[in-house]
Amino acid sequence: MTQPTIFMLILLAIGLFAKNHSLIIAVVFLLVVKWSGLADKILPFAQQKGINIGVTIITIAVLVPIVTGDIGFRDLQEALKSSYAWIALASGIFVAIIAANGIELLQNDPHITAALVFGTILAVAVFNGVAVGPLIGAGIAYLAMKMVEFFSSIGG
Repeated sequence: MTQPTIFMLILLAIGLFAKNHSLIIAVVFLLVVKWSGLADKILPFAQQKGINIGVTIITIAVLVPIVTGDIGFRDLQEALKSSYAWIALASGIFVAIIAANGIELLQNDPHITAALVFGTILAVAVFNGVAVGPLIGAGIAYLAMKMVEFFSSIGG
């Protein structure tokens, strides 16, 4: 048994223990792909395009209430009368900008990616988090790194 397989089986056990369906499905899917001999075709594609596909699926899910008519212009008008809606609007903008920088960091810095992925796995398995963590985490890490660079440069 290879080290990656053992690692994945440990993640499967964590997912089962934590009753985290997303982690269980992801691990089982990846193991089936690996063991079926399709890994050389599917895994590079998933690694390269997976985040964009995932973001697209999440975007579709978020837009469903609009297309079904559950949310419309009237709801938007009413929401914008609330200070919390303005906070949500600003937060959405801020997170999207941070996540865009996170994509760059994930693509260009493999050792940071490993730490972010492991952190996300822990959050999903132990704290019932959602696996958007690597992208947002990378964005936050990117922002923190830029702040450290900035303050280091003015400090001497």
